[in-house]
Amino acid sequence: MQIFSNRHIFLFFVLLFISWTGIAGASDNKKDFDTGKNMEIFFNIFKNIDIAYVDPTNPDKLMQKAADAMLSSLDPYSEYLSEEDMADFEFTTTGKYGGVGALVRLAPEKDFIHISEVYKDCPADKAGFKPGDKIVAIDGENMGGKDVTFVSEKMKGTPGSTIQMTMRPIRGGEDYTVPVTRERITISAVSYYGFVTDSIGYISLDSFSENCSADVKKALTELKSQGPLKGVILDLRSNGGGLLSEAVDVAGLFVPKGTEIVSIKGRKESENETYKTHNDPFDTELPLLILVNSSSASSSEIVAGALQDLDRALIAGTRTFGKGLVQTTMGIGYGSFLKLTTAKYYIPSGRCIQALDYSHRNEDGSVGQIPDSLISEFTTRNGRKVYDGGGITPDVKIDPLYINKFTVSLIALGYIDDYAIKYYKEHTEAPDINNFSLSDEEYTDFGEFLKTKDMNFISPSESNLEKLRESAKKDKYYDEIKDELDRIETKIKGDHTRDLELYKDDIKAYLESAIVTAYHYAHGRSERAVNSDKDIKTAAELLSSGKYKEYLTVQ
Repeated sequence: MQIFSNRHIFLFFVLLFISWTGIAGASDNKKDFDTGKNMEIFFNIFKNIDIAYVDPTNPDKLMQKAADAMLSSLDPYSEYLSEEDMADFEFTTTGKYGGVGALVRLAPEKDFIHISEVYKDCPADKAGFKPGDKIVAIDGENMGGKDVTFVSEKMKGTPGSTIQMTMRPIRGGEDYTVPVTRERITISAVSYYGFVTDSIGYISLDSFSENCSADVKKALTELKSQGPLKGVILDLRSNGGGLLSEAVDVAGLFVPKGTEIVSIKGRKESENETYKTHNDPFDTELPLLILVNSSSASSSEIVAGALQDLDRALIAGTRTFGKGLVQTTMGIGYGSFLKLTTAKYYIPSGRCIQALDYSHRNEDGSVGQIPDSLISEFTTRNGRKVYDGGGITPDVKIDPLYINKFTVSLIALGYIDDYAIKYYKEHTEAPDINNFSLSDEEYTDFGEFLKTKDMNFISPSESNLEKLRESAKKDKYYDEIKDELDRIETKIKGDHTRDLELYKDDIKAYLESAIVTAYHYAHGRSERAVNSDKDIKTAAELLSSGKYKEYLTVQ
């Protein structure tokens, strides 16, 4: 859908130019004049491209690129959202969309898009769709050769509307057509909760979407009703944030009503605001440990940082992402929006969680090394020392789990999921969530399965060897060491049989998780992950021991 016509864009810039030049002409302020002058330059560039460029141009794409380039010079979070982009933005902030409730991807045969995961009790689940079922047609239109985006958009739509889906079952049988009525699909931000020991509860909060605080409260209430609750682990690892209001409400479950959680300070003093909890808490004494990592950002950092500043929770894991910038979404016409950074977050101790340098990060996205001269010291309510400069530094450091690049490549290429669907096709009996383990014969079968796939994986060792070759050639050493380099290459290059054996434990864990998901939905995957997660076990031990209170006391 075209958002702007050439005429609309032309009129838009004319009006904008007139308004800005009017300001500049009426004001002696140099900044106003510069703004008007640059708007005129921008308008003239756009006009001349549209009129005189050698090839026809698309004004929508020109506008998108111009806006993206302008905003990218500010910070990583300010962006232009077209009318189409707003659907994804709504899902991110609300966790809701109109559709059938299924994830899809290209089938291994590359003929159709197939179902990769079904959401429990959603329309696709009610219609009997299974992982691996191919989507042959939608409303009579053949889906053969279509890409994921096309098929996904066909499945989405207004809740209550019905589409006819023609499916090819993974476990054999004739193609069939079934009506599927779209629903408002709501993905709960709490993906799992339960007990990890007899008295330590666990809640995984994946995002700060609409009503997530109610989901957390519900989980806490049910945990407390199931038995003695002597502590709770709130898992915010890889939670990228979301709604500020929900962050305040989640923190408010653990501190007295009226407690300051965060304040925002922007360019204009009139826009500054302090956010306090406004609901009665769930429990202000229950021992609480929050797990974070380098992908915990924004609202996750507000909750973790505020409860750390208030000495209400013990923070464990790795330093968080460091996103302390506030974005405001502004309508700019024709169904499009501007998401612009307008302020910074400050938590109760007075520190800002924004990383000092958000342009240069470690490979995993975490904050790089910050010079001590740029870090300021603050104190928590109990007098413990905390620091700014980049995210939230945990009270207890837990080294992140390293995933080797070969395993990562298998996941990224979709071969783990493809094999899980193959397994699902061949085994009708559902495996036990927590006790399922692939046999050696089945793992060998996975190795045979990979032989039918394109494996363009280049290991770090191979990459470094190639760099050494290039360096040796430049330094005139290559002829002397060529034979040694060739022997090394023979040992390390492309031997995926060795990689499969070397990383067997890691690969098996992901295969087993994908297979469990095929039978037991996302909840089964989460339950299995929780029961095998070493970080969660460490967190439970900290809550169960006296160390929890020791960390929250000034030494």
